[in-house]
Amino acid sequence: MRRIYLDHAATTPTHPEVVKAMLPYFADSFGNPSSIYSYGQEARGAMEEARIKVAELIGARSEEIIFTSGGTEADNFALKGVVDASEHKGNHIITTSIEHHAVLEVCRFLERRGFEITYLPVNEYGLVDPDDVRKAITDKTILITVMHASNEVGTIEPVEEIGKIAREADVYFHTDAVQTVGHIPVNVDKLGVDLLSISAHKLYGPKGVGALYVRKGTKLVPLMHGGEQEKRRRAGTENVPSIVGLGKAVELAGQEIDKEIEQLAGLRDRLIKGLMERIDHIRLNGHPNKRLPNNINVSVDFVEGESMILNLDLEGICASTGSACSSASLEPSHVLLALGLSPEEAHGSLRFTLGRENTEADVERVLEVLPGIVAKLRTMSPLLKTQK
Repeated sequence: MRRIYLDHAATTPTHPEVVKAMLPYFADSFGNPSSIYSYGQEARGAMEEARIKVAELIGARSEEIIFTSGGTEADNFALKGVVDASEHKGNHIITTSIEHHAVLEVCRFLERRGFEITYLPVNEYGLVDPDDVRKAITDKTILITVMHASNEVGTIEPVEEIGKIAREADVYFHTDAVQTVGHIPVNVDKLGVDLLSISAHKLYGPKGVGALYVRKGTKLVPLMHGGEQEKRRRAGTENVPSIVGLGKAVELAGQEIDKEIEQLAGLRDRLIKGLMERIDHIRLNGHPNKRLPNNINVSVDFVEGESMILNLDLEGICASTGSACSSASLEPSHVLLALGLSPEEAHGSLRFTLGRENTEADVERVLEVLPGIVAKLRTMSPLLKTQK
């Protein structure tokens, strides 16, 4: 049975060319980039080449890129680094109710330290209103953090508008762009952000590596203390093979982004249309147009998402019910609840996120098997029986 992978928002397969680029730095070119002899400088050169590639993809300067262990560290570094550097100016942070846990949990941690956090609501499509951001700013506001696009429902937030508001108010602005870098055009100047988080394994690179863009002049206290790596901004010997992999991944993404958007948006729309036609009592979650080209998130009434996932897996189809970071939790998605769904509706959610290797045949296979799965599960559903 051919397996169909439709959970690219959780992670992506590492591109063969990325693996090929990484391999020499595990053995042949194994030097510590802080060493001044040839082995070390060879590793240093490869790392700096990767830094240039990351910067080029997002319209930044290479010296504004700090390598991290992934998106979670980048988010932690951005938030904690800014507040530690700026708490003499104020103690107020603005975010949204639908952020990734890598942001929300940091905000809760900072609340326990005495910081005031404003969690802005979103509308039924998952969009935050820029006017709400403007109204929330006080003379104590030191940071605004709003994700570029939702990892769960795919809604693309009005980050560019918020960036202008932040600049006018002279407030630092961070965006978690883990789901957008390499998938849609991202330019830090156009977005108006001071900090931006990236994760390699979301764009066909290796796990365990990412980057934080920090605009020149942004004051940031290091999260990691020790050596003088990353210009004293992030201590610890750099993960050279993975950094090289990130560099290759962003290089390939830049070459393929236009083709990928066209391909995946077509498959996305075909899958959405087919699901709406073949399954009743189903709704699309997220914005119908302002959404990532690969994201389909639906709620199916009278059925639990976990049951659909398990049945799809038996058919060789891998999907999810939302964020991979929450897959072990029995709690309904905080994102779907923020959109106004009931806990029962949120529990019936299903997320398909397409990738480069997916085809029309993959979409047709989902449309072939999912209606039958839903019909079977509904015959056993106590949720449906209560409606009769």
